[in-house]
Amino acid sequence: MTEYPEGAPCWVDAMFADVEGAKTFYSEVLGWTFGEAASEFGNYTQAYSDGKAVAAVVPPMPGADAPSQWCLYFASPDAAATGEKIKAAGGELVMEPMQVGTFGTMLIAKEPSGAVFGVWQPGEHKGFEKAGEPGSFAWAEVFTRDAAKVDGFLPKVFPFQVQKMEMGDAGAAMDYKVFSLDAGHPALGRMAMGSEFPPEIPAHIQVFFGVPDCDAAVAAAQKLGGRLHFGPVDSPFGRMAALTDQQGAAFAVIDMGTRVGDVPQMT
Repeated sequence: MTEYPEGAPCWVDAMFADVEGAKTFYSEVLGWTFGEAASEFGNYTQAYSDGKAVAAVVPPMPGADAPSQWCLYFASPDAAATGEKIKAAGGELVMEPMQVGTFGTMLIAKEPSGAVFGVWQPGEHKGFEKAGEPGSFAWAEVFTRDAAKVDGFLPKVFPFQVQKMEMGDAGAAMDYKVFSLDAGHPALGRMAMGSEFPPEIPAHIQVFFGVPDCDAAVAAAQKLGGRLHFGPVDSPFGRMAALTDQQGAAFAVIDMGTRVGDVPQMT
C-alpha cells in the first residue's frame, strides 16, 4: 500500500446513527461495498471500491450525540508530535492521540476557525488503497469565515506551500487558496465563506468523492433522501455538486472526466 507523505489526505470516515442506512446510501451513490464490522473497534466498517479500501463508517459511541459528518485525516509520521504542533499553532485537540490496535494512531483536532479534522499515523493501515478515481476520495476544501486563521495555522502543522487561485474578473470576489505538499501535488483547498453562505453553516472540511457521472450521482442521492445544495456545475476540474446524505452528513461529488474551461492561474 502507498505510504502517504506528511500532510497528505490519507483517509476519511464518518459516524452515523443508522449505519445500515448509510451503507445503503453510499452503495447506491458511490458504488461502495462494505466489509465486516470490527466489533473490537466500535463496529468500525470499511468501505471498498473495486475491492480497495476507500473510507469507513461507524456508529456513535454509546451516549454520544454527535452529528453525522465526514472527517478527513492527514498523514503524519508522529501523531503526538503533530498534536503538539496543532496546539502551538492555536488549534485544539478534540481527542488526544490514541493507538488503534496495530492499525495506527489517530487524533481528532479543530483548527482555530472551528473546522474538525483528523491525523493518522499509519501502522498496518496506511490509508486509502484507491484515491483520485470514481468511487474514492478526490479532493477536500476547508470552508471558513476566518481565512487568515486557517492560512496561518495549516503551514505551521504540515509542510504545506500556499498559493492563491486567481479567479479572473468573474470570480474576483472569491478568496480561494491551495495548500500543496510541493508544486505538483495539491493537497487541500481553502474557501473563504462570504455572505452567500447561510450564517448557521460552521467552518468545516468538505470532502469530494469521484463519480463517473455527477448528475446520476445527484439523482441517486436525492432518490434516497439526500439533499442537493449546490450544482451540478461545470468547472475546469470537473462537473461537481454539493449534497448532504439522508442523515445530514455533507459531502460533494465530482466527475473529473468532464472538465470545462481553463484552469485558473496560481500565484
